[in-house]
Amino acid sequence: MADERPLADRMRPRTLDAFIGQRHLLAPGRLLRRAIEADRMTSSIFYGPPGCGKTTLASIIAGRTKSRFVQLNAVTSGVAEVREVIREAEEARRMYGQATYLLLDECHRWNKAQSDSILPAIERGIIRLIGSTTENPMISMTPAIVSRCRVFAFEPLSEDDVMLAMRRALTDKEDGYGNLSVQADEDALRHIARIANGDVRSALGAVELAVLTTPMDSDGRVHITLATAEESIQKPMLRCDESMYYDMLSAFCKSMRGSDSDAALAWFARLIYAGADPRLIVRRIIAHASEDVGLANPTAMLQAAAAMTDLETVGMPEARLPIAQAIIAVCESPKSNAVSSAVDAAFADAEKGGYGPVPVHLRDTHYKGHERLGSGDGYKYPHDYPHHWVSQNYMPPEVQGRVYYRPTEMGHEDAIRKNHLIRDEWKKGKT
Repeated sequence: MADERPLADRMRPRTLDAFIGQRHLLAPGRLLRRAIEADRMTSSIFYGPPGCGKTTLASIIAGRTKSRFVQLNAVTSGVAEVREVIREAEEARRMYGQATYLLLDECHRWNKAQSDSILPAIERGIIRLIGSTTENPMISMTPAIVSRCRVFAFEPLSEDDVMLAMRRALTDKEDGYGNLSVQADEDALRHIARIANGDVRSALGAVELAVLTTPMDSDGRVHITLATAEESIQKPMLRCDESMYYDMLSAFCKSMRGSDSDAALAWFARLIYAGADPRLIVRRIIAHASEDVGLANPTAMLQAAAAMTDLETVGMPEARLPIAQAIIAVCESPKSNAVSSAVDAAFADAEKGGYGPVPVHLRDTHYKGHERLGSGDGYKYPHDYPHHWVSQNYMPPEVQGRVYYRPTEMGHEDAIRKNHLIRDEWKKGKT
């Protein structure tokens, strides 16, 4: 009977030497390879994008180890199943001195109760957990589990790695299409490898679809052309779990701060393509218009606020234009973090407490009878003086002498800085 398993499943490498990619983890002499070869794997978490070899490597470990190997899926398994695995593991250890590996797919989906149920078994060495996840375990998993596991970060496969996997599938006579006469054009395979974006499972699925749906020519040959390849693999879908979302948002913000309009637009496009809420993106633009630009270019804030108004008024996709304009405005503006530094320092002082009364000359005078309390006595109205400014103490006594806002020499702030210098001279007696 023909093997009905998908090509990607049939072509899983069975040995470390046949494994494709992850050289930073599995090259000769690397820690993970040494642990596998010595059958000394400790509890570990394999973290990386889909189709990069996490489950395949777990299967290779299962084939090499002399220990028991049990597989669960975190989506479908409950506490009862975990307890049964632990019970059987304890029995195997007691009767045969045999350890038990537990491969847990989608391990980030375990809740706290499930995680807590296995912690004692991990600590006592009854269970060696191998978790597999596409989401950052530092964010998506309980710290108690992560702290007891070694995290191995898998990387997307390179284009050449994916090409190697496809060529193996086309020539393998046992599990692939080596017994068929298949001719795959180089540009066709290269297109699939590029669109697969490091996901070998997706690439092999496209090859399988192309082979099974392409009729043989008169010579009994299946010819996979670029046109066939383009039909066999859909455009890349950008994975955007919570961890990836915050990573891309971080890259977007740092690109704006770094004055790189092209990079900021690239991350903006990827965030929108991945389904991010554009309102969240515009909020970051508004924040950075103050945090990274501030008064060096006051119009950057106007651009950012206008982008939010336009988004609410016209919606997407039309709002891409004013949002992009605001992004470029922030990127291309002179940079200053003086506003951010000033407000952070002021709030830090406010949090210390120890507030005294407001100085008399600064107190409220809007009510009748304030004169009897002395409120406002000694206050100087700035507009009564030249240049609409007068030297006067406005600071709370507890932070007297503190300077929060220090204008830089960037953009409009340079004019503010020079104005401060002039006022400093006036305070010395030139008012």
